[in-house]
Amino acid sequence: MIFLKWVIRPYLYFQYFLQRLAKRGTFGEDQAVYLQKPYENTGNVIKDGLFRHHVKQFHESACSVAAVVSVVNTLLEKEGALNGPPVTQQDLLETVRTAHWKERMSDTGYKGRRGLPLHTLGQVVKAALEAYEIPEQFVETVQATGNPSSSKRVKHLLRSRLEQFEMKGDCLIISHFDQGSFIQDLHIPHISPVGGFDRVSGKVTLLDVDTTQIYPYQVSFDTRNLPGSFHHSWSER
Repeated sequence: MIFLKWVIRPYLYFQYFLQRLAKRGTFGEDQAVYLQKPYENTGNVIKDGLFRHHVKQFHESACSVAAVVSVVNTLLEKEGALNGPPVTQQDLLETVRTAHWKERMSDTGYKGRRGLPLHTLGQVVKAALEAYEIPEQFVETVQATGNPSSSKRVKHLLRSRLEQFEMKGDCLIISHFDQGSFIQDLHIPHISPVGGFDRVSGKVTLLDVDTTQIYPYQVSFDTRNLPGSFHHSWSER
């Protein structure tokens, strides 16, 4: 934590202001497009549910909690099992104790660790589905890569999952990405649900749970900033 505060953070801010001065990255052509019009239901119950149950993170490190609780509530509603008020982020942390999730969301973290890396996010998602007795076919974790030998295969897989989400509505996708590659913010790991995919333009809609992000935004699937991590939470019936 001390290392993060005194070494990494200053470097991230330096990188941020350097890009801003040079008008590079998200300060240049690689800017997200914000969707400010009110969302209209499409008939895709999963997609519509994600917009309806979207929440903002309650803590600066709690993006995983906000992302997963939106998925849980969407699936519970689809199953007709959302009796009473939606599950809250605090409810989720008290129910799912995998990977010391609640402790990781505290100011001090768990053994100095805050937030969730990709593989831990996968464990937490699976545990959450089990805890709320949500039937699921499988939970798949996909690590995007810049390695030419494998990136083509990974991008093909990710695109097919995005198309399945958009066209069939029988899966959900949680994205684990570098926030500063998409919006004008620090280059830090961030987690949010995917809310849509335009097959024609190749634009991916992210339902960012960051409290500073008022609107969803679209980013290009083929942008050079895409390599990162995508986690796919499936719920096929």
